[in-house]
Amino acid sequence: MITTHVLDTTSGQPAPGVLVRLESGGRIIGDGVTDDDGRCRTLGPEHVEAGVYRLVFDTDTYFARVGREAFFPEVTVTFRITDPDRHHHVPVLLSPFSFTSYRGS
Repeated sequence: MITTHVLDTTSGQPAPGVLVRLESGGRIIGDGVTDDDGRCRTLGPEHVEAGVYRLVFDTDTYFARVGREAFFPEVTVTFRITDPDRHHHVPVLLSPFSFTSYRGS
């Protein structure tokens, strides 16, 4: 399972309503929208195979909705899964001019 959490570091709050796509091998395998807590728990299949995946975050729409101009219209995080039996949580810390991601738990 792959999940994500988006935090807006400008406000210090979760980022609700961010559209997120899960891709693998050049195709979309799932999508979702962050909830009021900035979490997206329904991105795709319950079980994924080992391989390379991408999360693509629609940051342009989010920042337009909250009234801020942003440098990155979307953020893409590419990561590798080697143990498909583990839960993979990929959080993003977001601001209008930077972003960071890490392997969550």
